[in-house]
Parts: sequence; C-alpha cells; structure tokens
Amino acid sequence: MIDEILAFNKSFVEKHAYEPYLTSKYPNKKLAILTCMDTRLTELLPAALGIRNGDAKIIKNAGGVITHPYGSVVRSLLVAILELGVEEIMVIGHTDCGVQGMDGKKMLDKLMEKGISREHIDILRRSGIPLEKWLSGFESSEESVINTVEELRLHPLMPQDVKIRGFLMDSETGGLTAL
Repeated sequence: MIDEILAFNKSFVEKHAYEPYLTSKYPNKKLAILTCMDTRLTELLPAALGIRNGDAKIIKNAGGVITHPYGSVVRSLLVAILELGVEEIMVIGHTDCGVQGMDGKKMLDKLMEKGISREHIDILRRSGIPLEKWLSGFESSEESVINTVEELRLHPLMPQDVKIRGFLMDSETGGLTAL
C-alpha cells in the first residue's frame, strides 16, 4: 500500500496538483480543533464545518483526548496559540467512537498476542507508567469532551483569553451538538 501511495504522490507533485492547496502556516480562521482520528471524520469533519485547507489547525488522536497534561496535544495547542495566532479551540468528539469502552487490560493482552514481552510491560509499569489507564478508553464521548474542555480551561499554561468549547459530532451526518 505504501508503494502505491508513493507512486500517486510522485504523480501528484509532477502534475502540480498541490497548487489548489497552497496556503500559509497561519490558520485563516484562528481556530484549532482537537478531534478523533476516526476515518469517518477525515473528510466529513471539514465538510460539515465549512473548513478548507489553511483555515484551522486540526489535531487528531485516538478519542480526541489529552492523555497527559504536558503531552503532545497540549504542546501543539500552545504552539498554535502562541506562534500561529489561534484564538479559539473546538474539542470535537463523535458518536460511535472506537475508544469508548476500550479496556486497557484487554489492550495489554492484545499487545502480548502481537509479541510484546511481559518483561517490557513490567519495565514500563515499574517506571511508573500506568499502562492500563493509558490504554483505556472512556465511558461516554460526551463526558470525554466535557472533561477535555475543562482540563484545557484549567491548564496552568493555557492563556485565559482563548475560547474553548466542546461538541459532539454525529459520525454519519456531521451534525454538531454543543456540550
């Protein structure tokens, strides 16, 4: 699959097909969006929001959550605010999220089935990494969005003038519900 993607990319560049996507690194709408990596949202989310290339910084991960208060999500949002002019953040969860109800213990079992040794898992545990928690999901997409918004609003490094709001997107229709 990667070789096919590379062949397409070469053709894309040779045909100058990138030209309609040229923009600057500064988001036109001064907006950052934290959302899930769900494949259904790849085109649906921007289309449903009227977001075009160059309009917003979009940060995606499993569940659209903050797994550590000083991890890559918060860092990315702070860079977007402090260096790229972002003034508002939308946290967007969605219906039928694969992270909802995910069991950390079962995830560890799956890692071992994939050949990760118990020794490596134990080393991480002894290092203070709560693997079951880190690999767990959430019970409710709505609660996850509400908790993420609250965590961002209360974060000691988050500028108070940044507007932060949470939403749930219907993963079929793209409809938004404010939370």
